[in-house]
Amino acid sequence: MMIRLAGGEVVDPINGPTGKRDVWIEDGVIIEKPVSKRADKTYDVTGCFVMAGAIDIHSHIGGGNVNTARLLLPEQHAAHLKRPLHTPLANAGWSTFNTGCLYAQMGFTTVVEPAMSPSNALHTHMELADIPIIDKATLAILGNDDFLLSMIRDNASSAMIDDYVAWTVSTARSLGVKVINAGAAAAFKENIRSFAFDDVVPSYGVTSRKIVETLQSAVGRLGIPHPLHVHANNLGIAGNAVTAAETIRASQGQPIHLAHLQFYGYGTEGKRGFSSEAARLADLVNSTQNVTIDVGQVMFGQTVTISSDVIRQYSGMRTASPKKSILFDGDGNGGGIVPYRYRKDYYGSLQWAVGLELFLLINDPWRVFFTTDHPNGAPFTAYPELFELLMRRDVRNAKMDELDRSALELTTLASISREYTLEEVAVMTRAAPARLLGLDDRGHLGPGAIADVAVYRKGQDVQRMFRDAALVFKNGDLVVEDGVVTHYRWGKTVHLNLPPDKGITKRMQAYHEDRYGLSLDWFTFPDSAICRENPFAEVACKS
Repeated sequence: MMIRLAGGEVVDPINGPTGKRDVWIEDGVIIEKPVSKRADKTYDVTGCFVMAGAIDIHSHIGGGNVNTARLLLPEQHAAHLKRPLHTPLANAGWSTFNTGCLYAQMGFTTVVEPAMSPSNALHTHMELADIPIIDKATLAILGNDDFLLSMIRDNASSAMIDDYVAWTVSTARSLGVKVINAGAAAAFKENIRSFAFDDVVPSYGVTSRKIVETLQSAVGRLGIPHPLHVHANNLGIAGNAVTAAETIRASQGQPIHLAHLQFYGYGTEGKRGFSSEAARLADLVNSTQNVTIDVGQVMFGQTVTISSDVIRQYSGMRTASPKKSILFDGDGNGGGIVPYRYRKDYYGSLQWAVGLELFLLINDPWRVFFTTDHPNGAPFTAYPELFELLMRRDVRNAKMDELDRSALELTTLASISREYTLEEVAVMTRAAPARLLGLDDRGHLGPGAIADVAVYRKGQDVQRMFRDAALVFKNGDLVVEDGVVTHYRWGKTVHLNLPPDKGITKRMQAYHEDRYGLSLDWFTFPDSAICRENPFAEVACKS
């Protein structure tokens, strides 16, 4: 069917300046305006902005930690009232299913789960397959696993490291690689409770710095489009901006992505020894072209922190709110679930301001990405409020009047006049994440792109505009009208096609049988696991 979106103002920085033009869709993709054919269906979108579907590069939407958080906090969702009969774990409280609906209502059409343990791939992909409408992707976690640390300790060749990383990404069906507090989870097993960039992992004799450098180089050599996704050391600790700066400088010109930089934007000034270093970090990012970051903005209210940074979560258990938490120490990666309420006190106010400073002081919207590190900084449903804070200084100033003045005085936020334009929002949430992930088929509205389209009604109420999209199309199917899901369809999980070397497969078989007494089949992902036609889509590596 041929569809025409007529009369809208198209915001598509990849394909030209913002202006009125029609958008044409046929068979799920964007097409040029046809010469002689007429549309089968025309939507009058006069008075609306038309943008590509948005992409979230860092949102914890599936996997063991997510479900453990739901089980820890049943009072936070409707499931505790009455659990439907025959509800699978992945849909307890309808949470997984609602994830796709809530994202689609805001115009998001692709979301990346950024922390999948490779041994948990089967569970994670089966849960992601239960999320409707949107496309998904995962990043595989490496950097605390015995096999990799042993290879680094034993000076394995670059080729062997590459084979292992490629095997992991391939068998886990991931789009890239993430490292979380490199080496710290392994050190935690030996009673170490703090771990810095140059600290050494006992029993292996390798530093966190060496692990990051090794993975960063392997990702580059393999042609994985997304740079190594780094959750650095010392998350959440006063003075940790030094750690972030060290990690950036250690990248030595090679692409690297720092996750949720807000949680690393802290200095030690002031009476409480907790201040903002966002301006200095932003300057460093601005001058280091190989670095991209996502923010991990904090918003106020109840949330739950979920992370495989077991040292951080162990430390955070003291401030859990409500007073309950879970910590587990797994092979390769541990994890922790710690509920937390961000209050408008000194610490909450400062964290909120640090995130906005990073958004507003990093000049290039191609290198700063829109996230709350869902749910760690805030649920992704807070995005419309965050868009408004970035696009309207008066709204920011009004919010600042509600917060702790002594905290804000240790930031530069009051002096920043920048307001994001719609074009910058389109780059940060569409074009840039598509390029960063190697997804050339989305993030823009040029001919050949998949027809993921979000239509928003113009208006002064930015929150309402982005909360309730007027129309959303996924692969050309109309799925949302006036902020309500009207049609359900299944998206796909996109992953890299990295054929594993036969030698590493045999080696991994022997390793798993020797270490776990289990066949490698327990850790691989059969095509038959998801009973649906074509649940995956392959993405090519860089040549």
